[in-house]
Amino acid sequence: MLRQRTISAAVLIPPLLVALILGRPWIVVVVVVATGLAAREVFGLLTAAGYSTLEWLGTAFAVALVVDAALAPAQDPSGSLLFAIGAILVAVGAFFRPDPRDGLPTWFATVFGTFYASLLAFVVRLGERAPAIPAGSALGWFTAEQGWILLLVLTVWAYDTGAYFVGRRYGERRFLSHISPSKTYAGLLGGIAAATVVSGVMLVALGQSPLGAVVLGPLVALAAQAGDLAESMLKRAAGVKDSGRLIPGHGGLLDRVDSFLFAAPAVALYVVVAYH
Repeated sequence: MLRQRTISAAVLIPPLLVALILGRPWIVVVVVVATGLAAREVFGLLTAAGYSTLEWLGTAFAVALVVDAALAPAQDPSGSLLFAIGAILVAVGAFFRPDPRDGLPTWFATVFGTFYASLLAFVVRLGERAPAIPAGSALGWFTAEQGWILLLVLTVWAYDTGAYFVGRRYGERRFLSHISPSKTYAGLLGGIAAATVVSGVMLVALGQSPLGAVVLGPLVALAAQAGDLAESMLKRAAGVKDSGRLIPGHGGLLDRVDSFLFAAPAVALYVVVAYH
C-alpha cells in the first residue's frame, strides 16, 4: 500500500506543483484534464455495475462544468444554468434508447456520473472568495487561489498519511467494512489529527488564525474519507479493484483524486462561511 501511494505521488505531484507555481491558467488545464480522465473512469465503473450511460456526452458535460467554473464564475456562480442545460441534453440522448426502462436509468446514471466527476470544479473556485494572503505571510507570494489549493492538497494528503500509519499500527475496530475492509476507527482519528495539524500550519502560512483548523481539519478529513468511501462503493458495485489503468499496476486517476472530489467542496464551504 505504501509503495502504491509513493508511486502515485511521484506521478501526480510534479504536474500539480508546476501548475500551482505557474498560476491559474495551468491550474485550470490540470483540473480540466483530471476531470475528463476521472469522468471516463466513472462511466466505465457505472457500465461495469450494470448502468447504461452516454459516456462521451457525460464526459464532455463534466469538462464543460469545470471550464464554466473557471471562466464564468460571475455570470453563474453555482453553474446551475449549465448543469440544467446538460441534464436536458442527456435526457434528449436517452430518448433514443428503444426501451424507456433503459432510457430512464441511462439519463439518471449519466447525470450522476457527470455531477460526481465535475466536483473537481470546486478546486478552481477556491480563490473566488478566499481572503488575500497578507504580504508578510510565509506564502505571501502566492495568490489566494494558489495558497488555498495548496492547503487543500496538503491537508488531504496529511489525512491519508495519518490514517494509513495510525490505522496500520493501532487499527483493530473497523467501520463500513462492507464498502472498504481496511478502514478503522483508529485510522480515522489519526487522520483527523494529522489533517488538523497540517491545516493549522497552512492557515498560519496563509496569514490566518490557526484556530480555524479546529473546524477545517476535521471537516476536510471527514470529507476526504467520505470521498474515498464513495469511490469504493462504486468500485464494489462494479466488481473491480481499481478505477482504471492510468498508472500500470496502481489504478486509475479516480483512485488518486477520489478524496478531493468531496474535500474541495468542503474547503470551499469553509471559505464561504468563515470569511463572508
